[in-house]
Amino acid sequence: MGRLHPLIVHLPIGFLLLAALLNVLSYRKRYAQLQHAVPLILLLGFISAALSCITGLLLAGSGDYDTDQLANHRLAGIILAVASGSIYFLHKKIGTRALTVSLLALTILLTYTGDLGGGLTHGSGYLSLATLTQGERKLPDNPDDVLVFEDIVHPILEKKCAQCHQGGKIKGNLSVQTWESLLKGGKHGPAITPGKLKESELYKRVTLNPADEKFMPSDGKPPLTRTELAVITWWIEKADAAVGKKLKDCKDRDAIRPQIASLLGKSSTTASLSKDPATADPADTSGPPPQHINPEIPATVAVSLIDNLRKKGWMVRVMLQKPVMLDLTLPAGAAKRSIQQDLTGMEKNIIWLNLSGNNFTDTDLAFLKQLSNLEKLRLEKNPLTDAIADDLTGLHHLEAVNLNETKLTGNGLDRLRTNPSIKRIYTWHTAVKEP
Repeated sequence: MGRLHPLIVHLPIGFLLLAALLNVLSYRKRYAQLQHAVPLILLLGFISAALSCITGLLLAGSGDYDTDQLANHRLAGIILAVASGSIYFLHKKIGTRALTVSLLALTILLTYTGDLGGGLTHGSGYLSLATLTQGERKLPDNPDDVLVFEDIVHPILEKKCAQCHQGGKIKGNLSVQTWESLLKGGKHGPAITPGKLKESELYKRVTLNPADEKFMPSDGKPPLTRTELAVITWWIEKADAAVGKKLKDCKDRDAIRPQIASLLGKSSTTASLSKDPATADPADTSGPPPQHINPEIPATVAVSLIDNLRKKGWMVRVMLQKPVMLDLTLPAGAAKRSIQQDLTGMEKNIIWLNLSGNNFTDTDLAFLKQLSNLEKLRLEKNPLTDAIADDLTGLHHLEAVNLNETKLTGNGLDRLRTNPSIKRIYTWHTAVKEP
């Protein structure tokens, strides 16, 4: 219930401001009738303010907020609710001018209370004149000229972490507001340890299994993308978590330049900047980061092979650029052909593969045993039998296989289970009997 507070808190803001506005407008003859709407809107403002107080008190019980800021915001919110209720119940007795003065005073109190609430969420001074008039730094066109922490790393942390680790809310006593606060860290130690990746709590948390309760960002918030994780990893390990330093002044900058160019929206320049032919394709790198990089995956793949695949109708997504991890999909209903030749030369780079709905038989897919680094495989809606299991039992990195709407039986399922790496097997609408 407490989590409803950020939603409900906007209702009294709207109602009370509307009541004050209509009251002022009603002084003009042509809008005099608006005065009759003020009491009802004021009542709605009082009710929603009371609900905001209740949900706010519940949310405050979760902790992790600055004590002084929270106390001030809580007191101001309660006074606001009481004041709006008092004005509503007394509006007939106090007269029109007194009502106007009361509503204007209520507007000032509302602004103050909102500013305190904004400080809890976004940091003190969020609505300050200095913040509102602050100009936005123009990012350089050349990735070599960016300030790595200020222009790239810190915006990532603000976007993905600041909601819980900045301003008045600092879960685990950690704030990502400044470079100094990251070094200071929280109750689990420094968030970053320059040059020491495994000792940096920030890196540990964002690379945990998403199912782990300590994984960050928590509460189902969007995790770091692979590109964002790659930049932060490089910044801590290779750039010694430097502050005030341009990319061109960092060592090993060639390894991260394509990712930084991508975050700057300069993906069109990636090919010319990268020495790695695989990174010449600025593909989508969104989604949760890989938890462990398989060292057997080749670092590169010929760009011509990817181009040829796309010309043949394949959907190709580069999941990671170094090493090159590919997610390939052959659209359902594609003209049936021998696809082994299409994939020759990139067998060890294929991590996810989708061949669903293409009428493939066991014989057509016998080459799957060569995809030694395959992790996820979709084969649903193909006339496959238990024989396909023999081609998958030797894939020691395979974690999930979808065999929905195939001819798989319990015998084939048992054979697949002999591969200890497979954690999920989907068998909907097959001959496999439910336990």
